[in-house]
Amino acid sequence: MSDAIQIERLHYRAGKNFEIKDLDLHVPSGSIYGFLGPNGSGKTTTIRLILGLLRPLSGRIMVLGDPMPEQHARILGRVGYVPEQPHLDATLTVRELIDFQAAFYPQWDRAQAEELVQRFELDGERLFGRLSKGQKAKLMILLALAQRGDLLVLDEPTDGLDPVVRRDILSALLTYVSERGATIFISSHLVHELERVCDWVAVMDDGRLITEAPMEKLKHGTKRLVVMGAPAEIVNPPFRILTRESANGGGAGENWVVGDWEPGMTSYFEGVGASVREVIDLDLEDGFVELLRSFRERRGGARR
Repeated sequence: MSDAIQIERLHYRAGKNFEIKDLDLHVPSGSIYGFLGPNGSGKTTTIRLILGLLRPLSGRIMVLGDPMPEQHARILGRVGYVPEQPHLDATLTVRELIDFQAAFYPQWDRAQAEELVQRFELDGERLFGRLSKGQKAKLMILLALAQRGDLLVLDEPTDGLDPVVRRDILSALLTYVSERGATIFISSHLVHELERVCDWVAVMDDGRLITEAPMEKLKHGTKRLVVMGAPAEIVNPPFRILTRESANGGGAGENWVVGDWEPGMTSYFEGVGASVREVIDLDLEDGFVELLRSFRERRGGARR
């Protein structure tokens, strides 16, 4: 099985103002897959479709080799899930919540649950409703990990947490993947956080997938170019032109942001009578912003 999650031509509509249309998504088995996008882009809706909590109008969803939602019970027994908002009973203690969750999973790892209680410094007798935001996040991660699932689906698991808590949670996730060979699908808008841990990344906006690529390809293939003497029309470039605008100060220079860039592509400009004065590296956050800007400009132009 090459993909832990496979989505093909998925269509879902929520009311009159939002839809996910023609979504294709492929999450390689054993990967840590970052699902990036601004708030309201459709990340949580996509996760709910993956977990069978929503039903698509059309399309195909395969999770761990089985169709969703047709085989939802079989699939969910192998999936650990951390939703965006805490969902546990506020009147139960940490220990009671662990015991309650353990009753539903035959593969529950009591030893790991206990190790994580100690590692996360959780008080087993404290009520869930009286935990801090960081402690609640740690407990939900603990419950997902102790299920010993083949897939973890995490919706903004570290949003609003302090750096120490985020580090503890991400460290536990990396250890789990290393030991189990499991897949993690993690939704977030914290770009720098995903840059450190993910080996695949997708970017979504307005219910559409903008890009899906290995992390290294996206990071190293997005560049800002300073181009001199470029013609108005560019035909069949070997890279994607994300944005193109006149450089500050006028003249013949232009600033381009391109995707899928590779060394040696500067020779393309020589063939069209132009030259590249500078190739500037962008970090993932800069590339993310440029991808969103390019997508929204194209969408705006298409609507007009």
